[in-house]
Amino acid sequence: MASQEAEQHWQIEDLDFSRIALDKVRPDENLFYLVTSASFIESGSDLYTQNLVDFFRGDDEVTDWLSNHWEQEELQHGKALRAYVRHVWPEFEWDTAYQGFLEEYATYCKVELLAPTRALEMTARCVVETGTATYYRAMARSTDEPVLQDLATRIATDEVNHYKHFYRFFRRYREQEKLSRFRVMGTIGRRTLELKSEDADCAIRHVVKARSPGRASDTAYVERLSADMNSTIRTNLSPGNTLKMLMRPLELPAKVQAVIQYPIRQFMQHVFLR
Repeated sequence: MASQEAEQHWQIEDLDFSRIALDKVRPDENLFYLVTSASFIESGSDLYTQNLVDFFRGDDEVTDWLSNHWEQEELQHGKALRAYVRHVWPEFEWDTAYQGFLEEYATYCKVELLAPTRALEMTARCVVETGTATYYRAMARSTDEPVLQDLATRIATDEVNHYKHFYRFFRRYREQEKLSRFRVMGTIGRRTLELKSEDADCAIRHVVKARSPGRASDTAYVERLSADMNSTIRTNLSPGNTLKMLMRPLELPAKVQAVIQYPIRQFMQHVFLR
C-alpha cells in the first residue's frame, strides 16, 4: 500500500512551468506573498516532523508514515512553490529570505508545544490539515493562472489525504484514551483559533524583509499585507467543506450535528474572517 501510494503521487516534473501566464501573476503583489509565504512554511516541515516522530515514538505505523510520506510530500510542496516563485519573480532572493525565516521558525517548533495526549495531538493535526487544505483550495480559486491553479489544487488534495490519515490515527488513539467529545471540542476550538499563527506572521515578515527591506519594520504595512492575504482566502474559501472537516473528529449523531452546525459555522467564519 505504501509503495503504491508513493508511485501514484505527483512529481514536480508533472508541472510545466513554461506554461505560466506571467501577465496574470507577475504584477499581483498579493499573490506573490500568498505563494512565497506558503513556500517558506512548507519548506520548513522537516523541523516539525521530527517533533511529531519523537512524540509518537513506539508507534511504527504513525512514525513511518510521518517520515516516509507526510514529510516528503510537505517538503515537495515547498520545492514546487519555490520553483513557481523563481519562475515568476526571479529577482526575489528566495534562499536568503528563507534562511532568515528558518532561523526564527526553528524556535517555534518545540515538542512541548504539542497537545498533552496523542489523541488530542491527532485532533490538532486534523485541524491544521483542514486549514492548509482550505488555504490551497482558496488559492486555486483566487487565480486564473493555469499552472498555479494546478499546483494549488494538487497540494490541497494532498492536504485532504493527510487529514484522512491523521483522522484514522485519531480514532485509534481516541479509543485507547477513552477521550470525551468535550476534550476533542476544546482542542478543535483552540487549534482553530491558532490557525493564523506566528508561523504565517514569521513568513510574511521575512518575505517583506527581502522584498521591500525599507518596509520590514513598518508594522502597519505588514499588517495590511496580511489583511489582504486573509481577504483573498476569505473570499475564496468553501465554508461547507471546511466545516465538515473540522467537525468530523467530534463524531456527532446527525441530529446533534444539525443543531450545532450553525454556531460552529459562525465560529469558523469568525476565525477565517478576522
